[in-house]
Amino acid sequence: MEDQIETVEGEECPICHEKTCTLTQMRRMIPWIDKDIPIFVFSMTCSSCKYHKSDVEFEQEGEPVKYTLDVESEEDMKIRIIKSGEGTVKIPHIMTIESGPTSNGYITNVEGLLKRVEQAIKQAMEASEEEEDKKKMKNMLKKLTKIMWGQEKQRIIIEDPTGNSAIISPKAVKSKL
Repeated sequence: MEDQIETVEGEECPICHEKTCTLTQMRRMIPWIDKDIPIFVFSMTCSSCKYHKSDVEFEQEGEPVKYTLDVESEEDMKIRIIKSGEGTVKIPHIMTIESGPTSNGYITNVEGLLKRVEQAIKQAMEASEEEEDKKKMKNMLKKLTKIMWGQEKQRIIIEDPTGNSAIISPKAVKSKL
């Protein structure tokens, strides 16, 4: 089945209230471990104020879920991750990405997730005025590089009360939240 995309333009933006918001909904088949599963990807983008919000939902409702993945090699960077706006990502000793009203959902892989974390750390490092904090963040960036090169192991945990997040790999351990 091909991706099905619906777009509505000229909607009112929830931030600037201009009628310059484009809403997009895409139904997409995602290869799962033993079958393909349908998901919906939603996005809202305002051409006036540049507001953007996106989310991901499975076509069928899920139970609250927790996924745990031990990243052990460079090959693990390719493992697919689906994170809904309600999902919380925990990377112990590095960062937690909390869910909330401004949290975006996305489909990525382990490398893409770690690149997002890397960007967040770099932004925080630039904003920080404390040398001790900058030093800690620099060490986190070094650790991330080692993880991405398969030189250091790291656990990634995703918890989602809506069941709309997943780590698609036989290596991932799925449990109830």
